[in-house]
Amino acid sequence: MAKLKLVVCKVDVLIESTRSFEKDLGRLSENEKGAAIQKINDCASLFPTQKAGVYRKLRRLPLPSHINGYESSLYTLRISQKLRVILTVDEDPIFGQVIFTLFRVVKHDDFDKAYKGVAESLYQGLLHQNQETARIS
Repeated sequence: MAKLKLVVCKVDVLIESTRSFEKDLGRLSENEKGAAIQKINDCASLFPTQKAGVYRKLRRLPLPSHINGYESSLYTLRISQKLRVILTVDEDPIFGQVIFTLFRVVKHDDFDKAYKGVAESLYQGLLHQNQETARIS
């Protein structure tokens, strides 16, 4: 009878932040800043053992409507009724790590504008590629 060996992989969770996120964070009150950092850290610390639970706390953001055939890697994390974080979660099984990249932390009223800016900068190549394809067709 063959013996099976259970290998538990250690997953490193890295949190990276953009200048825009840091600038947004600096504009928040101390309470809002503390709540945002706590919520992000909670998600990051739970990810290795409760990945599904973390994804339930996140909401996948749609791609701009003129990009077809791709799935968005952008998510939003609700910090409070008025505050949201725009981030990506990149799982890298080869290196055994998960990278949370924090793009913006904004008030709910500013969310759409912030999301549009992040999506355009991230998906700029896809937008250009789809425009080229449309011209050729």
